[in-house]
Amino acid sequence: MNPNKQMIDKMGYDRSITMFSPDGRLLQVEYAKKTVKQGSTAIGLVCKDGVVLIADKRITSKLMIPETIEKMFRIDDHIAATAAGIISDARVLVDRAQLRAQQHAVTYDSKIDILSIVKDICDLKQVCTQSAGLRPFGVSMLVAGVEEDGSIKLFLTEPYGLYFQYKATVIGEGEVEVDAILQKKYKEGMSVEEGLKLGLSAMKEFLKTNFNFERIDAVYISSKNKRYTKLSDDELRRLMK
Repeated sequence: MNPNKQMIDKMGYDRSITMFSPDGRLLQVEYAKKTVKQGSTAIGLVCKDGVVLIADKRITSKLMIPETIEKMFRIDDHIAATAAGIISDARVLVDRAQLRAQQHAVTYDSKIDILSIVKDICDLKQVCTQSAGLRPFGVSMLVAGVEEDGSIKLFLTEPYGLYFQYKATVIGEGEVEVDAILQKKYKEGMSVEEGLKLGLSAMKEFLKTNFNFERIDAVYISSKNKRYTKLSDDELRRLMK
């Protein structure tokens, strides 16, 4: 078949999110996934004593102030999130998740469970794949935390509303390269410190000469105190020595 004819045929099916192509695909959903793959890298690791999130802030100008670039989000004291793709989309989802966590705390006087936050985010993402006039959220998110019973969880949410639980995972432009490193070097039972070192070394191996501590955000939530803790540049440097 003529390649131009194939392109014209495909164009007719990606103008509406509600229209399936003849081979059963929602093309705008696939485009959203490609947007995520162009986003800056984010890594999540479950450790024996907590959970770790590490993200590349991708500083595009030396005139930018690195501290103002948002890639890590505190949903509640015991839940953190990071994202790859359109970060403004992620902020909308984070605002919604933070409100849900606050409402739960006020209503039930207890901390919300992580899966409820993940499902709420994914419910909104899924609605945007079946309603005319909307577009899918162009962002994948890692949502991680420690439950009240001490269990440690890490979830990945896809742009189309599907979610998976992981021991370790990566999203963004470094997905292929960093996943290969995690598959080889991640071990169940590693400590938070070991998880941070693995995540940082994987990020350094992917970014190569572009790696510097100013462009890296890292947080962990300890199973001991169930508190969101962000590491400073100096703390990250000490870990890499």
